[in-house]
Amino acid sequence: MQTDERTSGFHGFHARNLRGEDVDFSRYDGKVVLAVNTASKCGFTPQYAGLEELYKKYEGDGLVILGFPCNQFGNQEPGDAQAIESTCLVNYGVSFPVFEKVDVNGPRAHPVFRWLTTELPGLLGRSIKWNFTKFLIGRDGRPIRRFAPITTPAKVEPAIREALGLRG
Repeated sequence: MQTDERTSGFHGFHARNLRGEDVDFSRYDGKVVLAVNTASKCGFTPQYAGLEELYKKYEGDGLVILGFPCNQFGNQEPGDAQAIESTCLVNYGVSFPVFEKVDVNGPRAHPVFRWLTTELPGLLGRSIKWNFTKFLIGRDGRPIRRFAPITTPAKVEPAIREALGLRG
């Protein structure tokens, strides 16, 4: 499911987008990435709007936000790819890349989330507590920081600006 993450970090992984196309994360080499496990029917779902705002504001500076829908928390992402895409686009105007539904915990967790939770363990160790956990990854593919689901996109902005090398 991935190449050698020990030598290429985040850029050694890949995942399928909502249209079923395989996306090699090497395309994000040189970009700052915010990877987020998302859900369409979660109390934190309105964070999509804040994530989109950050994406539009900093995309030109090298930020990429990647959404990874997950149905492991309270059945809050029950829909198929079309339903997920509709929610993201129609309700929140999401233009950043969103991927096929994945597991983020357990034996079927997507390899990128197994790697991220190993590199940046949280309160539950190598597990993710809930939807909208955020992982900030540097331009070099190395994880920088993990943010809890309750941390709003606006509160992540200073760390994003720092990772992008923006002052002021």
